[in-house]
Amino acid sequence: MSDHHLVFYTKDVFGTIKVLEDGKYRLLSFAEGDEQSRIQLATPTILQHEYTQAMMLVLLFSHPKRLTVLGVGGGCLINCLHQHVSGVHITGVELRADVIDIAYRYFNLARSKRIQILEQDATSYLTNKQKKADIIFTDLYHATGMEEAVLKTDFLTDCASQLKENGWLVLNCWEGQYHYDDLITRLQAHFVDIRYVNTGTANHVFLAGKISDDQNAKQLKQKAQKLSSSLGFPLTKWLNRLVVL
Repeated sequence: MSDHHLVFYTKDVFGTIKVLEDGKYRLLSFAEGDEQSRIQLATPTILQHEYTQAMMLVLLFSHPKRLTVLGVGGGCLINCLHQHVSGVHITGVELRADVIDIAYRYFNLARSKRIQILEQDATSYLTNKQKKADIIFTDLYHATGMEEAVLKTDFLTDCASQLKENGWLVLNCWEGQYHYDDLITRLQAHFVDIRYVNTGTANHVFLAGKISDDQNAKQLKQKAQKLSSSLGFPLTKWLNRLVVL
């Protein structure tokens, strides 16, 4: 990040928060060499990180009316979903007040009647009764890596309880921080359709559905091609890497 200049800096009880820019991209960072969020200034709603693009595969299996995003960051996922999923209602849950402020100020997080942003710990949010979601996205990271609570049985159980009967859970996991077999076993307690994408970076994306999806490869490819033109990136690239577990 040596070619990026500092746009904004602050510090809270959880650590530092930086906004960096190089004229083309703007980044949110919690630690040296770390990127929590990235937007291209010319096209801010087109997802830039590979793992966020792979997370959009869930739209091949669900036509959501209500979404929950755990971990707002710069709001990239929320902005993309708000723009491309017609009529969807989104709840974003973010622990750090400064991160929410930065998402609005520097990353153009959309202000809409269909978007609710809560300053709250994600694990606490899940233990309270909510309107059930069609999809829950988890993107919970801090300066030292992924929030390990994401991998625990209680967290996955709580996610399942907050999903509709045909809901999907999308997990962004970090290489080296999860036990693959243990995670699959825990997911299988609540989900019957489990799929996986190795993004080729250190991020690994899991999609877990409460009911099985029986679309064939041709149907999925056609939907992915249609979505690609809307999203502004080749979703088919990630579909080709999607593995049924």
